[in-house]
Amino acid sequence: MKLSICSERPVLTRCSLPGHNFQIDPYVGCAHLCRYCYALNQAETDWQNHIQKHRDITGQLARELNGIQPQRIYLGYFSDPYQPCEAMCLETRKVLSLLLEKDFTASILTKSDLFLRDLDLLGQMPEASVGISVAFTNERQRKLFEANTIPTKTRVRALAELKKAGIRTTALLCPVIPLITRVRPLLNLLAENTEKIWIYELGITDRQTINRVNCATILKNYFPNKKNAIEEAVWDRNHPFWGSLKEELLLYKNKKRLNLEIHL
Repeated sequence: MKLSICSERPVLTRCSLPGHNFQIDPYVGCAHLCRYCYALNQAETDWQNHIQKHRDITGQLARELNGIQPQRIYLGYFSDPYQPCEAMCLETRKVLSLLLEKDFTASILTKSDLFLRDLDLLGQMPEASVGISVAFTNERQRKLFEANTIPTKTRVRALAELKKAGIRTTALLCPVIPLITRVRPLLNLLAENTEKIWIYELGITDRQTINRVNCATILKNYFPNKKNAIEEAVWDRNHPFWGSLKEELLLYKNKKRLNLEIHL
């Protein structure tokens, strides 16, 4: 994996997610290789071989935070802050250290368990939260769609450790891929270890994007008997699959008294 310095660009950028004004992506690119990822469509390098980082992330971020009131900052929108290179580069840990020093707090989304390394920092932040993103119970399927991620159960176990440490935990069940993602078993894994779960479908609206081509290739090669049915549902937001799943999830939510945000 090649690591290089990215061209000058902000570390701190505006965030469109509710409850967050700003976001930070410690890296440009993500080596987790999630084939369905929307961020691939804006990739500047081949993420399988080339990830970029900032020249001086601490110094630059310190300048960009000047004049901003302490608040919650989101990490994990365009790239995973705990992707494999973080174990060596420590860019995310540098960010968290600076945020803590300046009385900010962090809201993190990841597919890794490396956040456990940073419990010493997260534990000092008021209202810090860490969420994991999951989509597969079948390990073969996970490796097809998320080649460099860790197993789902490993993520969930790490989240359970985080909860025991008193850190706020959340989860993102995404993307729901029709006839592949087993939503109920995933909810059963997550429910005891998370305070809130968001559920989103595989959201691809343009047939020419890189993530759409990636998924179509995987379906053709490994799910030939399901490919047409899956794609019919993905392209039609009014497909009966989504209505049926949403109804099932609403019943399950009420029965189990879960804090679910269902976006299907």
